[in-house]
Order: sequence, then C-alpha cells, then structure tokens
Amino acid sequence: MEPFPMEHVRGASPGTVIYNPGGTFGPRLQLDVQFVLLHTGTMRVEIDGASLDCPPGHVAMLLPGRTETFAFHRTKPTWHRWIAVEVADAAAAARLLEPLPRVQPLTEEFNRLADLLLSLRDKQRLTDDVAKALGLAAVRMFAEMASRSPRAAAVHESVTAAKAAAHRRYGEELTLDELAKAAGVSPEHLVRLFKRHENTTPMRYVWQYRVLAANDMLVHTGLSVGEIASRCGFKTSYHFARMFKQRMGKSPSQVRKESWQGLV
Repeated sequence: MEPFPMEHVRGASPGTVIYNPGGTFGPRLQLDVQFVLLHTGTMRVEIDGASLDCPPGHVAMLLPGRTETFAFHRTKPTWHRWIAVEVADAAAAARLLEPLPRVQPLTEEFNRLADLLLSLRDKQRLTDDVAKALGLAAVRMFAEMASRSPRAAAVHESVTAAKAAAHRRYGEELTLDELAKAAGVSPEHLVRLFKRHENTTPMRYVWQYRVLAANDMLVHTGLSVGEIASRCGFKTSYHFARMFKQRMGKSPSQVRKESWQGLV
C-alpha cells in the first residue's frame, strides 16, 4: 500500500460502548475510516450485502461510503471501542485502504493509541492538530500491522493467541494453563514468550487488562463499582480496589467521581 498522505486526514474521534446481549445497530452510512477494537463479545457487520465477522481481541477497519448494519453477541455483552478518522476525500481514502485486510489481531500498540485518544478527549485536550496526527497514526499503524513479514508474525503468534483469549475471557476465572492451551504452547514456554515480547508475564497481562477494562467502565458507564469488579474478574470489591489503586494510582471511586465531574 502506498503511504497514506497527511492531507487526507481532517481529524479523529474515539468512543467506547457496551452493547447488551442481542444488541443491533444500523443501518447507517459509514462516513469515515473507522477502526473498531473488539474486546468482548462478537460483532457481525453486513456491509452492502456482504458479511464481516470480528472476534474479540481483533480490530476491524470500516471504509467510507458503505452501508452497514451491526449485530452483536446474542448471549453476552459486547464491549468495543473505536477510532473514527475523518477524511477529506472519502472515495480516495477508500481506494487507498481497499487492499488491506478488514480484520486483524489487536496489538498492544493500537490498543494504547485508543487509550490515548480517549484520555485526551476526556481531559478536553484533543486539539484539532493532535486529532489529525493521531488519526493518521491509526491509519498507518493498521497498514503497518498488515505489512509485517510472515516470520515476524509467527514469532508473536502464541502471544497474540493468548492475548486474544485474555481479551475474550477477562471477566472469567482464567489460569495460566488455559492461556497456554489457547496459545498452543506449554505454560513455561508462554511465560518465556511474554517476557521476551511483552516484558511481563501472561497473568500480569491479564490483570492489567482487567484494570484497564474496569477503568473504561468507570469512566464511560453507570455500572456500580461492585458490578464492574465482578464483570472484570475480581472476586471481591476489596481485591479490585487494592489492585486498581496499585496500577492506576487512584481508587475506583476517585476515578468515577473525577470523570463524572469533568475534573480530570
């Protein structure tokens, strides 16, 4: 794919939503280049009569000019976030991005880009120039993910599979053995892979992901702290509050109060 030019991008806006089981949305005309980061549940998009399926732990690219209808998991909540990139010429942008795969495994870097956009938006610091730069970064990062060599992808294959399982099942009891089984390697080998590629262990990654998911729910939903703790795999509210403060520097109640008052 040829480089996506800066002048094509007018801005970017992030979002997050949790759909109840059986939720639907649309039909709607897609106006932007949109990246949908699926964390839990499933998503099927009917695009001009063709189906696109996105499993948890993946990111889907939606191109402008298409009519879309969404259907989410029938029995589980579906949590997804998105980065909508506003483009100056929708037809030209669609032509440039058409060769890319529509769904790819969600990388930690792309996830962090969504974190950054949401944080800047919530703090009212997402200026036009920053939004344009981060929108371009999202497009180019997605293209770079697709262009990685098969050898590099193979090195990360087991880590990617384990992370996808963590994203899909973070609200459940999850053991190292189960992650290793999902990744197709021994628990010991999975630990070595995570230390090499993620600079952490598989179970620390799971707990960090649970904390990030809980933080997102505290900021963007009206669920109680106890309900969020339960949905994110914490056995008690005390365990949740202690680990959350260790990793985020604030208690869950502080994050909820500040985000709702708009003081962050």
